[in-house]
Amino acid sequence: MAEPRDPNQAQRDMMENMRRMMSQFGTRPDPQAERVREQEEEKQRQKRKEVLSFDLKPKDVKKYLDRYVIKQEDAKRVLATAVCDHYNHVKRQREKGKSRHYVKQNVLMLGKTGVGKTFLIRSLSELIGVPFIKADATKFSETGYVGGDVDDLVRDLVHKADGDMELAECGMIYIDEIDKIAAPSNVQGRDVSGSGVQRGLLKIMEETEVPLRNPQDIQSQIQSLVEFQQKGKTTRPMINTRNILFIVSGAFEGLAAITEKRVKSLEIGFSSSAPKHIPKEDLFRASKTEDFIQFGFEPEFIGRLPVRVICDPLSAQDLYTILTVSEGSILRQYEESFRAYGIEIQFNDDALWEIAKRASNEGTGARGLVTICEKIFRDLKYELPSSRLKSFRLTREMVASPKKGMEELLQEEREEKIREIELEITEFEKIFSDKNGIAIEFDPKGRRAIQEHVLEESVQVKPFLENLLSNYPHGLELIRKKEPRHKYVLNQDVVKDPNHFLEEWIKNTYETGPIKQR
Repeated sequence: MAEPRDPNQAQRDMMENMRRMMSQFGTRPDPQAERVREQEEEKQRQKRKEVLSFDLKPKDVKKYLDRYVIKQEDAKRVLATAVCDHYNHVKRQREKGKSRHYVKQNVLMLGKTGVGKTFLIRSLSELIGVPFIKADATKFSETGYVGGDVDDLVRDLVHKADGDMELAECGMIYIDEIDKIAAPSNVQGRDVSGSGVQRGLLKIMEETEVPLRNPQDIQSQIQSLVEFQQKGKTTRPMINTRNILFIVSGAFEGLAAITEKRVKSLEIGFSSSAPKHIPKEDLFRASKTEDFIQFGFEPEFIGRLPVRVICDPLSAQDLYTILTVSEGSILRQYEESFRAYGIEIQFNDDALWEIAKRASNEGTGARGLVTICEKIFRDLKYELPSSRLKSFRLTREMVASPKKGMEELLQEEREEKIREIELEITEFEKIFSDKNGIAIEFDPKGRRAIQEHVLEESVQVKPFLENLLSNYPHGLELIRKKEPRHKYVLNQDVVKDPNHFLEEWIKNTYETGPIKQR
């Protein structure tokens, strides 16, 4: 029996085989690929130049945000000022060198879900043109433990910047659910997902060098191996985080209670005549660093978030304004969805108010609009593309009862289709009579049978009837010789089995007289 193989030797053998295989492939210069690479580099240089020649003013930034984000006036003003300060500093630093006196204005945002925190930051990054990364704080753990590594956020920026490290070093990193990494006071032992993540974020939020290649990543190891094979050495490209703007946010459930307890214990501040209930947003505005520390944040961590932004909850009026005014209104999405099928949608004002009220009751801010709209449009998006409907208007009644509203729309469409089928049946009767010299007419039951078949099978009336009555010119001619009539009436039996009905009709006409037409 063979002895078990040393796993370390097996790994060395595998690496040696990979080196041997790669040595067989030489790299030849490709002029076409070189030109493409140069063109891409020139595009990157132009984009970087546009981004880093920052010349916006805070009011310009707020005006842009007003187009997309409703309410949050204080938040927009504070963010606009902080972002302008930051990117003016980046621009000044590129022109005059590093400043020792500037403190980076990383941002902490507080507010309930759906109030526009993510939308604000994404709109800012689009305006400025810098790469933007959004992540959830709960997926990270302290370096060396199972879970995401915070350094990967910086590497993701490079990917977002199409490999342009200089542009990535001026990007934005937005981390949501930051309140979930607050360290609980009752934890015993090492807290790798709370204070451990805070410590990991500390270094990249200020200034550090992050290796572009993750030493634990297989792909990075292979890249290093290929580079060594081609150049005889490996490089360690590093990303500097000095000019990366960090913005974190969370709902911070429990912080208001900590602040309220501190505020009410003071002899000054809120007077004894103040109302017993203090709105959460006012308590957020009154929060101090000591409250965040008591909440579970390290003093060094919260100290690196000097800009505090409070986002207010959205009322039904605010949600209605989002639907009707914001350039990012969810209604544009549904208009485009229906337009893809050639269907135009219009909205009654009372329908939009009803959507806003129902969304407000959801308690999830602007996300409630998506929830309500999906309930309204889900069946409509499934049924209407297969109908002949080209436009419809959303009413308050349809918002209240989407299924009933859809059935009424489809019934209206069905009735319109039936009217058109009726006209086509009449037109076919005339064409048949003129062409063959034999007048025909479908009775009411026959017409209904044709309508049902055309609607259920989605076929055209004229081709269907031509095929249905393909043997009837000759058959009716035989019947007319024995029994002349001004007009021959056809019933539903013709639609069910035309040839059998015609054969029986001819047989009975010649043997026992005309059959009784049902």
